[in-house]
Amino acid sequence: MKALTDLFFDNRFARLGEAFSSEVLPEPIADPQLVLLSTAAMALLDLDPAQAQLPDFVELCAGHKLWSSADPRAMVYSGHQFGGYNPRLGDGRGLLLGEVRNNAGEYWDLHLKGAGQTPYSRQGDGRAVLRSSIREFLASEHLHALGIPSSRALCVTSSSTRVWRETQERAAMLLRLAPSHVRFGHFEYFYYTKQPEQLKQLAEHVLNCHFPECLAQPEPYMAMFRGIVERTAEMIAGWQAYGFCHGVMNTDNMSIMGITFDFGPYAFLDDFDAQYVCNHSDPQGRYSFSNQVPIAHWNLSALAQALTPLISVEGLRETLGLFLPHYQHHYLELMRRRLGLLSADDGDQALVERLLQLMQGSAVDYTNFFRELGDSAPEQALARLREDFPDLAGFDAWAVDYRARSAVDASAQAERQARMRAANPKYILRNYLAQHAITAAEAGDYGPVRELHQVLSQPFDEQPGFERYAQRPPEDGKHLEISCSS
Repeated sequence: MKALTDLFFDNRFARLGEAFSSEVLPEPIADPQLVLLSTAAMALLDLDPAQAQLPDFVELCAGHKLWSSADPRAMVYSGHQFGGYNPRLGDGRGLLLGEVRNNAGEYWDLHLKGAGQTPYSRQGDGRAVLRSSIREFLASEHLHALGIPSSRALCVTSSSTRVWRETQERAAMLLRLAPSHVRFGHFEYFYYTKQPEQLKQLAEHVLNCHFPECLAQPEPYMAMFRGIVERTAEMIAGWQAYGFCHGVMNTDNMSIMGITFDFGPYAFLDDFDAQYVCNHSDPQGRYSFSNQVPIAHWNLSALAQALTPLISVEGLRETLGLFLPHYQHHYLELMRRRLGLLSADDGDQALVERLLQLMQGSAVDYTNFFRELGDSAPEQALARLREDFPDLAGFDAWAVDYRARSAVDASAQAERQARMRAANPKYILRNYLAQHAITAAEAGDYGPVRELHQVLSQPFDEQPGFERYAQRPPEDGKHLEISCSS
């Protein structure tokens, strides 16, 4: 394991030059305190967890010090926001500190959010607040624990620095990790500003650093785009299978690595509602839960447009056509696992769709339904779960077909239960749980949010003594809308 001073930085993105980013030093926050820490994220950097106890750790994560080989940069990009093109965005409150190479040869971006003003702050103060930093930390680490591709969060530091949003709040910083912070919007920026040389330079960087397996293909750029399409489809399949709503699927929030990225007003479903909109700033419902699949395809189309100088339109169109089948394949595989089905059957998609139609408007808890379905034999589980459905005749008809389908993959109940528990979390990051923990943290009590992080890090385990985190939320804790303010 490494000490803090042993991290090896190899800042490949910074070497692209001033056209791609601006050199900016972090603005430290006052009186920093460590709020949350992910030892699992530390392990990605080969860091000894004991290093987090050193004063230098908090100072590095709060902008007071820099690693000697770091090269902090604010990245420039653009993007489509709620369907409209914004020509110049960029890191307005975050800095890419540099790229660390671990012992396995993997590269991890260290990105500090809330690090102060940059050339792209657009009249903003460049700060992040404690609540938004906690929410991103919890979500990114929880998604990873669920098996859904995501950026990672190393730590959150709070401070006595005050910032104004709707009210006065505490400033905080989040140190997050990702294989890359290049977004769809990076390509859009150089395409729409008519900088073909920089567009190609960026594509070469992404190809060589993040898709090296494509270099041997006859058309490397095409192969790279296909990889982005497939990774995005797999990520969205995870979102839809586990009820995750991103809330702000702008193209500047879409990673070329196919990882969940830039958390704002996200939510996990409580009661199943395909039309659920978690973002208070999205009155038209563009980024509703059911729209996440078509919006992902739309965003990939926007990326494809930016790649037309490098890839034929016909090739891009053909590759885009792979998105929906790839998504459907991975989504159905995940839903089979959630239903405890081992084999594939042509009727499985209809079986899943009928279940979701029955859930719609029935106040059925999406997470708990699947967990309880596997906790006892199908007959007993279905008899108990049917009481949650107003349409008893419809549910009974579905249950008959589900029992018959399950019989095809018959196995001992203990084996079935273990298999389904490994696919169906007992604990999910519910907004009301996050809000309770945030309220305590804002009052200086970090115990609840640390405990919540601990529970969510092992979402599939029973964890005796923490069952309260698996309870259905109270009515006033459901369907909360979160603002973009951070």
